[in-house]
Amino acid sequence: MKRQGLNPYLPSWEYSPDGEPYVFGNRVYVYGSHDRFNSHTYCMNDYVCWSAPEDDLSDWKYEGVIYKKTDDPKNQDGEACLYAPDVTLGQDGRYYLYYCLDHFPIVSVAVCDIPAGKYEFYGYVRYKDGTILGERENDQFQFDPGVLTEGNNVYLYTGFCMPVDKSRKGSMAIVLEADMLTIKEEPITLAPSESYSQGTGFEGHEFFEASSIRKLGETYYFIYSSVNMHELCYATSKYPTKDFVYRGTIVSNNDLYIDSYKPAEQPMFYGGNNHGSIVEIKGKWYIFYHRHTNGTNFSRQGCIEPIKILEDGTIHQVEMTSCGPNGGPLIGKGEYPAYLACNLFCKHINPMTAGPGDWMDCRFPKITQDGKDGDEEIGHIANMRDGATAGFKYFDCKGVTKVTIKVRGGLGIGGTFEIMTKWDGTPIGTITVDASNDWIEYSSNISIPDGVHALYFRYVGRSQASIASFTLE
Repeated sequence: MKRQGLNPYLPSWEYSPDGEPYVFGNRVYVYGSHDRFNSHTYCMNDYVCWSAPEDDLSDWKYEGVIYKKTDDPKNQDGEACLYAPDVTLGQDGRYYLYYCLDHFPIVSVAVCDIPAGKYEFYGYVRYKDGTILGERENDQFQFDPGVLTEGNNVYLYTGFCMPVDKSRKGSMAIVLEADMLTIKEEPITLAPSESYSQGTGFEGHEFFEASSIRKLGETYYFIYSSVNMHELCYATSKYPTKDFVYRGTIVSNNDLYIDSYKPAEQPMFYGGNNHGSIVEIKGKWYIFYHRHTNGTNFSRQGCIEPIKILEDGTIHQVEMTSCGPNGGPLIGKGEYPAYLACNLFCKHINPMTAGPGDWMDCRFPKITQDGKDGDEEIGHIANMRDGATAGFKYFDCKGVTKVTIKVRGGLGIGGTFEIMTKWDGTPIGTITVDASNDWIEYSSNISIPDGVHALYFRYVGRSQASIASFTLE
């Protein structure tokens, strides 16, 4: 049986958000920041890279650490974190890594001869007189660089615009010389911040962060995270630095606006900031984005969904799924880990996550792990309390007559899991579970109708439970 692509596409113990995907040669490489499990802040770890053959998005290879945060001369004590980077292939055939450190308003650059080798510090983006971009008077804060090389021009896109900050006008577009560092054309505003959006067409989806750029034919696609945070939006233009028009949302990491299986304003996952981009792989287009786990903003995992770019250049918003890179539904047979849940909510649904100590406490279900950061263990869903629901989309079911779940918890009481094919549907069966401190399997004869279905597991009871996996037989 051919391996299936799954969401998240990397192992459950890997927390690599802000994914920028590229095809170099015959492999797909993903560059992003690197969260630390159970961290108190974003991007605590060094940059790593993962790659896969372009004809098999289930076969991801760990390429190792490609750049350490102490490799930047301004961060030799390692106190600052490496925020979301981007990579471009220069005219000289080398690969250039653009990034920002969280305490510095500047853009740093590293270089390597191969896509996923050891990158070496190269320099800081600067004006012709040598002044570093971000350090000149009235420069805006540099953040989340996106980059595109085209001929002798290098187009750099940066910016971070809190809605209440009128000093920041929007995402900036900057043209660099072929040396990859020197500013050729002064920064200009590309997509407006909330304070400057009136009459632009970006109202309600103004620029916040996560600049990314791609080119399809003669059209430039600017992908970014809006002030709504949970969504990746896009704007298009025939020019790399002007005339961008807002087009829509590509993906939301809590499925807001999607009305194909639930009300449009019903969040189905605990959302938060989002970052990613689009890429063409073997003639098909995909959006890479991230989701939030562990009940905070600081343990994010990368996901993939296939998208369609229509003849008029538009992209319809896609759902979060458990099968995104698979190219179709998962096989309705065998064991699946619970961390694949693409819907996760309870009676107290809220579209945003929060930091440790805030409202995301033990009352709310979360995808997590038992071990520490770096432990290669399979994640699970914890804190399933009365009414909490975990959803998995989609499965091609045929002849399923038995469902088994692996559960622990119960605090001496136990409970029941209701199995449904719709998030608010009538249960097609139930599985009663006992209290246990160890992972125990429980089964029930449940017939799932033939066809492609979502599967939802809703906990009912006065206690709580954790789910490790479920099996379809």
